[in-house]
Formats: sequence, C-alpha cells, structure tokens
Amino acid sequence: MLGKMMYQPLLISSLIEHAARYHGDTAVLSKEVDGQITHSDWLTISNNSKRLANALASLGLKSSERIATLAWNNRRHLEAWYAISGSGMICHTINPRLFPEQLSYIINDADDRVLFFDVTFLPLILAIKDQIDNIKHFICLGARENKVLEQLPEVLFFDELLADHSTDFEWPQFDETTASSLCYTSGTTGNPKGILYTHRSSVLHAIALSMPDISALSAKDVLLPVVPMFHVNAWGTPYAAALTGCSLILPGPNLDGDSLVSLIDDYKVTVALGVPTIWQSLLTAAKARGSKLESMTRTIVGGAACPPSVIKTFREDFDCDAIHGWGMTETSPLGTMNQIKAKHKSLSKDEINELRKSQGRPPYGVEIRLMDTDQPLEPVEEDGVSQGRLQIRGHWIINDYYNHNPDAITEDGWFDTGDIATIDSDGYMNIRDRSKDLIKSGGEWISSVELENIAAAHPQITMAAAIAAAHKKWGERPVLIVVKEQNSELTEAQVLAFYEEKIASWQIPDKVIFVESILLNGAGKMVKKDLRDEYGDVLLSA
Repeated sequence: MLGKMMYQPLLISSLIEHAARYHGDTAVLSKEVDGQITHSDWLTISNNSKRLANALASLGLKSSERIATLAWNNRRHLEAWYAISGSGMICHTINPRLFPEQLSYIINDADDRVLFFDVTFLPLILAIKDQIDNIKHFICLGARENKVLEQLPEVLFFDELLADHSTDFEWPQFDETTASSLCYTSGTTGNPKGILYTHRSSVLHAIALSMPDISALSAKDVLLPVVPMFHVNAWGTPYAAALTGCSLILPGPNLDGDSLVSLIDDYKVTVALGVPTIWQSLLTAAKARGSKLESMTRTIVGGAACPPSVIKTFREDFDCDAIHGWGMTETSPLGTMNQIKAKHKSLSKDEINELRKSQGRPPYGVEIRLMDTDQPLEPVEEDGVSQGRLQIRGHWIINDYYNHNPDAITEDGWFDTGDIATIDSDGYMNIRDRSKDLIKSGGEWISSVELENIAAAHPQITMAAAIAAAHKKWGERPVLIVVKEQNSELTEAQVLAFYEEKIASWQIPDKVIFVESILLNGAGKMVKKDLRDEYGDVLLSA
C-alpha cells in the first residue's frame, strides 16, 4: 500500500525558489575579479537566474546538455549555476588550475556546448579554443568589454543577456534523478574522470551538510565558502546556503590570508570552509593584523589532512571550532565530519584533541566500511587499530563514472576510495595511507604516474619514482627519485626544466634526488613505501 503523502521531486530549482520566497532580502555579497564588492540578495539571485534561463533557451540549448563554467566564486557564477541546473541542463564546473591539455580533454569528454568564463581566464580560453570545437557559445561573466570582444569576436556578455530577458520563467519539473552537475577529478591515474551528480543527490547532500553534526548552518549564519566552486561544487555550500537562507559571501579570486581576514571582519562571517593551506595563511594574517576573527564560530577543514596545530590555534587563540572532515569528488564530497558525541564531554582536553585529529564519522545517508587489502571480500574489524581499504556507499556517492567503466565499484555496490584507514567502534574514521600513490598538494591531486611517465621519456633517465613528501605549507609536495643513465651528467635543474610545458607548473616536483637504484618487488613494481620512509621528510629541512 502506498502512503498518503504528497510527492515533489527534489530539484535544485526548489532551493533557489525557497531562498527567494522566504529569505529574499538576505545578503549575498560577491568580490569581483576587479576587487569590487557587489551587494545582492537571494531574490535578486533568483530573478537573474531566471533571466539567464530564458537566455539559454533562446540560444537553443536543451535539457541534459552540458554547460561549462570557468570562474571564481562570485555572484554571476552562482546565478549561472541555478539557471543551468534549474533548466534541466548540466552545470560542468572546470578547475582552471589544470594544464591546458587536461582542460581541453575535459571539455571534449563532457561534450560541453557553452563555456561561461571570468575575464581573467580569457588567455586560457584562447590557448585551447582550437581544441574545443563543440563549444558553440562563449559567455563572459560580466559587462561588455572591448578588449575581450577584440580577442574573441563571437563572445556574448552575461550582463547583456540578462538585460535582454525577463524574469518570467517557470522552472521545469522533471525526474529528480536527472543529472544536475558534472565535476572531474584528477585524483586518478591517467585522464581525469567525470562524476555526474543528480538533483536528488545534490539536494540530499545540502540537507546533510546543514545538519547540526556537520556544519550546523542556519538562517542566522554568514557563510564564506573559500573552497572554489570548481572544487566539488564548493563542497555543496551554494546549495546549502539557499536551503537554509543564510547570508553568503563569495570571495572571488583573492584567497590570500589578508583578503580573507578583511572579509571575515568586515561582514561578520560566522562559518567558513576551506583547505588547510588556506587556513594557515589566514591565521598568519590574522595574527599580523591583530584580528581575533571575533565573528567566527566554526570552520570546516577538508581537502587534505589538517595539521593539529591549525585546529589548536583556531580553538585556543581565536575561540573558533575547527572541524575536520573528509570526502572526495566521488562522494559529493561529504563522507565524514569530526563532531564529538555527548559521551565525549567527560574526556580530558588532551583526549578530545586526540579524538578530533581523525576525519570523523559519517552522517545519516552515508555508510563506510573497511575491507582486507589482500582478501577483498573479508571485512576488517572496526577497532580503531586494524587497517583496511576504505569503502563507502550512500545517497550522494558515485555509482559510475561519466563515460568510463565503474572500476572502483565493488560487486556488492560500494565505492572503493583507494584509501587505507581505520574505523573505531563509534564510527570515527582515520585515513592512514593511500593504496594509490597519489600526491595531494594544497587540496589538489597530482598523479605520480603522470610525473613518472614524463621522467621516463627523458633520454638520460632509466627509472623514476614520484613520491609525496611532507611540506609545511602544502601538506604534501612531489619529490622525484631518479636513476640516471650510466655516465650521465644530468642535473636537477635539467630534470625540472624537462617538465615545463608538459604539466601545470604547480604539479612540477619540488626536488629531484638521484640514486643508484630503486628496489623492485616480485611483480617488478617499484617499492615506494621504502622511498617514502627514506625521503618523505626531505622538504621539511629545506
């Protein structure tokens, strides 16, 4: 027997409709690429997204077509998000930090039809324009600029599109499992892979993100998502902000510590989200300026392991709760969050600090488990000590890659994260290692395989291993271990120069170490664990 309750599909358009109707005058502030602050509100964001939806329809775009964005966290980008997904199209946010060849690959793999861009990315677009033939319209997120028009004659301008269309638009209703947005992860070997989110998964994720044991968002908050909108949809915060009706501060391109301190103090930010390197810079700037970040009550730290010193400084020097979380592009990204339980209140300060070092426990909607690394079908005991392969499933967890085979999905429907972790009896998870040799620098993945393949192409290199070395600022940075050809006089500078124009500059190794040989295991693979043990701290003394 079916229940007697109303059914309404969980659609992203319902989030912006709710924000406009019940929180229409709540502030949405945006720092633009020229440094200016623009003041808006949820009603204006809603109206402009409807204008843009009409504009997209006038361009002949249809449901499920992919629309790309190459932009910072700002008002126009937010309006484009809601217009694209709300219309039934797919919003494809692109990471501008990737190398141009990766960008063109991603755009072509997604078969994007439109590319929205901030003017700062015009040189990047011009560099790849000949490789992205499927793009039919380039839309600059701003007012008309002749210098843009001169270099890209077919360009359309966001502000003119809005001015030419009305707010008379009804969001279409469709199946909630329809695709809503697309993000690519470089946290894999080989080419980046796409993760295709649904309206249902995104709305459920926004609800979970707002829960008390996660970010505890409410209409009383002023939210600052420092994590970029091109990084797993800013961790879902633009959706959660509309759902709760909180104020939203979009920081634009300037994410240095001093700029962030100004935004926090000037606009009374209560909660912010970002990667550890951002917070290290923020804390340094706050201390230098004598700011106590008085409005801040909590910050969510994710994207990479957070140094305990950062969590301690936030809490003890700024009276701000720093909350450690974990997730991946494949998990939307919320997987776990480190919030304490009632029974932990009796623990000592040191015991609490130790507990808060882990990545936390999953919210409702997510399950995690550990499986034996050698026997994939054997579970590992969740005692906080035993290690295993971390697997996850839930309402907003990937079931398949876009245009790729689901090689990370187990036979019984769990996603294998590639991480090695422990889980205790209360569900607190702690990442111990990665089964794959990926390097996570400042919250961004670097493929060790790609680094090794480039090195292997050098005529004077016989073998090379890329490992993650600890770094004070970036968490991890790549170090290249190299075996040279016999009698070669190859230098470190020559090896690093070999990487130029082959990958993005921030992915180039920090250091090259020449060795006589690299140990191989029985399968002929390099034993990287020994290399990490020997050279993993080499950058800390640099």
